[in-house]
Amino acid sequence: MPLIHEQLQAIKAFIFDVDGVMTDGQVLATEQGEFLRSFNIKDGYALQHAIKMQYPIAIISGGQSLGIERRFQQLGLKDIFTGQQHKQAAFDLFKNKHGLHASEIAYMGDDLPDYELLKQVGLSACPNDAAKDIKSICQYISPINGGKGCVRDLIEMTLKLHGKWWSEHSHTW
Repeated sequence: MPLIHEQLQAIKAFIFDVDGVMTDGQVLATEQGEFLRSFNIKDGYALQHAIKMQYPIAIISGGQSLGIERRFQQLGLKDIFTGQQHKQAAFDLFKNKHGLHASEIAYMGDDLPDYELLKQVGLSACPNDAAKDIKSICQYISPINGGKGCVRDLIEMTLKLHGKWWSEHSHTW
């Protein structure tokens, strides 16, 4: 069994950054000063499906907007940490709340604010277009760019390996 499969076997939870992972990293600014992001619907499906399969999932983002929070609440996420200048406190809170060891968490980030957490988790992952410094420390580099389905890639691979991708819940939102 390849090493990545061994690491994925231990995964019980996921944490994702938002900008550059859930989105392509582009932010549109309205004339009213609001920031707009575009999310991939396939990532959304995978997130809600993993939650139905009892995987805790957290979003830890330096960005902050009501739109981000609403999007992930709509998908069933309960652990949404936005406006995080330093991500460690949110990581520790999530880990403790769910009784997890860092080795049981897969974290996907794309840039320097994710660096320290990526070094702590059981599986460090990033999109194909992540910053070079991040790619150099990640155990899994998705072949897919941020905002284009890299989140689905990681979740689907993990749930398939755990035998939880196909279920009676696979065909519903």
